[in-house]
Amino acid sequence: QVQLVESGGGLVQSGGSLRLSCAASGSMNAMGWYRQATGKQRELVAVISSRGITNYADSVKGRFTISRDNAKNTVYLQMNSLKPEDTAVYYCKVTRWGGMDYWGKGTLVTVAS
Repeated sequence: QVQLVESGGGLVQSGGSLRLSCAASGSMNAMGWYRQATGKQRELVAVISSRGITNYADSVKGRFTISRDNAKNTVYLQMNSLKPEDTAVYYCKVTRWGGMDYWGKGTLVTVAS
């Protein structure tokens, strides 16, 4: 089984920054982050392929940066200029070689106004 360990969530003020980390128990193809705010649909935040190709939600472009360290099987999400509307549970999702998806338990990010 794939194990995912998420860290970095917490409470920050509007305009502040956080860095999320997700460490996987093995090498992965795609790695990314989703989020779900209360009363809202879960949405893709950012994803990065094994080749380093990235995609971002329009709402976070220019503020968030996704990266990965393949030696550590870890994906990061650097979040800058945070807004209250970024408040959500952030979930790490990885796709194993072969196409199987695995989800983390989620980490709460709260941005105070």
